[in-house]
Amino acid sequence: MTQPRADPADALAELGRIRLDEITLDDMLHRIATLANQSVPGSRDVSVTLVRDRAGWTAAFTSKLARELDEWQYEQQRGPCLDASVSGDTISVPDMAVEQRWPEWAQRAGAAGVGSSLSIGLPIQQSVVGTLNVYGGSANAFDPAAITVAERFSAYAAVALANAHTYDNAATLAEQMQEAMRNRAVIEQAKGIIMGERRCSSEEAFALLSKISQDTNRKVRDVAAALVASAVDSTRR
Repeated sequence: MTQPRADPADALAELGRIRLDEITLDDMLHRIATLANQSVPGSRDVSVTLVRDRAGWTAAFTSKLARELDEWQYEQQRGPCLDASVSGDTISVPDMAVEQRWPEWAQRAGAAGVGSSLSIGLPIQQSVVGTLNVYGGSANAFDPAAITVAERFSAYAAVALANAHTYDNAATLAEQMQEAMRNRAVIEQAKGIIMGERRCSSEEAFALLSKISQDTNRKVRDVAAALVASAVDSTRR
């Protein structure tokens, strides 16, 4: 499938303009795949592989074919995208018809209409690495100039992904802290209600909440919220 082409410099500029507070990590990944597909000469399809704890998955793709070619590698635990993610290097498969390193995968790719590929390592974080996979529709689709464009784009993409991953983790942590604070607030309210009714200490009030939680197989926060809601209802009657 012929893709609309974009100037590589424009693609890099667009990556640099993306604001992390206005885009999700998934959206960032899909934008990277789309921009790479439009800007790397000879590209037919693009995917982004992420690897954590030796487990790989396709986080973004421009076609089902790209995803399927990736997934075969994950299932067999071998292939250019996995090797590139580990080494951080660029691995080129110039011609699927004569590829000897991964002959079964190359045969599948060739039968599906993919004649060549590039896999370029993306060092994102210590715990997460990845690969930009660029698939060409013909043999020798990527000349030295195209490979240079793909490598330069990947360098910018790796920085963008690392920043997005860090931002996403920080946002998740902030949300978890806010939830913890909300939970603490409702538990403190429930403890205050129990202390007022039973004339007991804070520790005894929490022990009662914990016992009800265990007896009813509910979270302490849910028990506390129900108690507070019941107290509010009773005051309105």
